[in-house]
Amino acid sequence: MKSRTSFSLFLAVALFATGCATAPVKPSTPAPSPAPANSPKAAVAVADGKSVKSADDDLDEYDADLVADPLEPLNRATFWLNHGLYMFVFKPISKTYEAIIPKPVRTGIHNAFENVKFPVRVVNDGLQGNFKRAGLETGRFLVNTTAGVGGIGRPADHIPTLADVPAGDTGQTFAKWGIGHGAYLVLPILGPSSLRDTVGLAGDYALNPVSWVTIWYGGYAWTLAIPSTNTLRAMPDQLGIYEAATKNALDRYLAARASYIQYRRKVASK
Repeated sequence: MKSRTSFSLFLAVALFATGCATAPVKPSTPAPSPAPANSPKAAVAVADGKSVKSADDDLDEYDADLVADPLEPLNRATFWLNHGLYMFVFKPISKTYEAIIPKPVRTGIHNAFENVKFPVRVVNDGLQGNFKRAGLETGRFLVNTTAGVGGIGRPADHIPTLADVPAGDTGQTFAKWGIGHGAYLVLPILGPSSLRDTVGLAGDYALNPVSWVTIWYGGYAWTLAIPSTNTLRAMPDQLGIYEAATKNALDRYLAARASYIQYRRKVASK
């Protein structure tokens, strides 16, 4: 019983990493920026799954976009603990998942979980006062849920007005309200964050229906089936983002930190 409880707790933490926003680096894709994201001399950012390099950038530019990092020694220790988990635990699991589950099935699972996160997006659109985007988000959800059979397909991608609706989250809402990052943090398993975005993760978790199922129904079977599936479906992309942003870096920690802050700045600007 004790081992089951521990495993359930681990899955609940993993759900935070993949179901809210997340990801080992952050459930999202770092965007290119003039500031480097991998070393003082060559930046690696990730946009739409592709590496973007910017050579010959100064160290000052590398650090220009970063938030305060007063806990850097502790953050670095947590970062390397996470790195070991990503490489030696999550990566083999991810590769096994990709080998066993056909890509069309994986895509359908991924789409369905993203579709069900509709409350996270629409509530934050409303909190930001962006009611036009909330309406578009609602239209996208209805199209994908009906014509896409529960969100397994994404027919809304083929409707110009619904194809590219920026996703809202609670951390983005706080940024729109003028709340700064606060201190930079590296969370166990969850990876790069900040004080503001850590609180935002809690908001996203509360708004995510995947969390509601786990909390309302409880039980070992639900805790295992729903969060673990949610974790597995997001893991390949998230590990790919992490490796693309840090693999060739002289300092992986600085690379992940810069990519994260640059990405969150882009999200807050939408």
